[in-house]
Amino acid sequence: MSFWATDADERRLSFSAGEITGAVGDSATVLPVVVAVSALTQLSLPILLLWFGVFQVAWGLRYGAPVSVEPMKALAALVIAGTLSVPELAFAGVLAGAVLLALGAAGALGTLAEYVDTPVIRGVQLAVALVLAQTGLELGVGAPRTALAAGAVGAAVVAVGRPRASALAVLGFGVALAGLETGVPTIAIPEFGATLTTLPSLAPTADALSATGAQLAMTVGNAAVATSLLLSDLFDADASPDELATSMGAMNLLAVPLGALPMCHGSGGVAGKYAFGARTAGANLVLGALYAAAAFVAVDLVAAFPLAALGVVLVVVAGQLGKASLETESLGLTVSIGVLGLVANVGVAFVAGIVGSVVLSRIRGGS
Repeated sequence: MSFWATDADERRLSFSAGEITGAVGDSATVLPVVVAVSALTQLSLPILLLWFGVFQVAWGLRYGAPVSVEPMKALAALVIAGTLSVPELAFAGVLAGAVLLALGAAGALGTLAEYVDTPVIRGVQLAVALVLAQTGLELGVGAPRTALAAGAVGAAVVAVGRPRASALAVLGFGVALAGLETGVPTIAIPEFGATLTTLPSLAPTADALSATGAQLAMTVGNAAVATSLLLSDLFDADASPDELATSMGAMNLLAVPLGALPMCHGSGGVAGKYAFGARTAGANLVLGALYAAAAFVAVDLVAAFPLAALGVVLVVVAGQLGKASLETESLGLTVSIGVLGLVANVGVAFVAGIVGSVVLSRIRGGS
């Protein structure tokens, strides 16, 4: 059953089963990172979840499509590894936000779209799929029995003809396991004041500056240009690279100093939502509500959620995304971009893909 609403721009919101299962496509890439960051730093898990919920709703309504809101993965990985401190992470997030806001306001990213064709988009999708699959397998290895059980749940759902619900079923399985460990969840009000005291100052260190550069290389390609093209390709949504850069800059400048994890849009979350049924911004409203509920009611469940089960979700999402990425006019270029994204990073792969696409076009034009 589907309920529809129409805003001033005549964009539709659906709250069908597809929007609910589609929301999983984004949460599966967010929750493992958010839980790991909160477990290994003094950042508050409820506050992190609330900010993700706020911006899921805000950008879904703003763009009228299932726009993703994901962690800036390069920065998150460095703080998880202990390479960056929390103040350094905050500085890097604010600096990245300022740069993105400036680039978007100046209209500096729109021209890049002219050099990005379908094989490059698909290559970025494949790179994200490979990275997600690798992360999922690594999470599953930590608790192989849990991963196998979660995989069996997902396979059973697929076997009965509900492939889009498979990730949701695995998440439900993980919640059940977490509930057995934590018991009945209690309501807890997130403490923003406590979060503010953990960020007494931003830290403009050499590590923070180099981390910002690495993140921007990935964000400009995957979270601005590629996401814009993917939103247009999948949802016929008009969200330019400059608009996406501006919104990413604004949310990081606003939220990172208040305890949020640096955030971006991303083609992986968009494709994940689409693969599991999302077609409107209703998926964002559903996911925003779920994040808020987790922050206030079930934070203990989220913290206790078995990462091996989330690993299975990541592999499922990666499989759907990887399958879609092979619908390309240049399989060699797409696969090359995907592999480079896995061994280097998605930003480098994206830039190399643009160069490769231009070279191939000139070779074909001259032959």
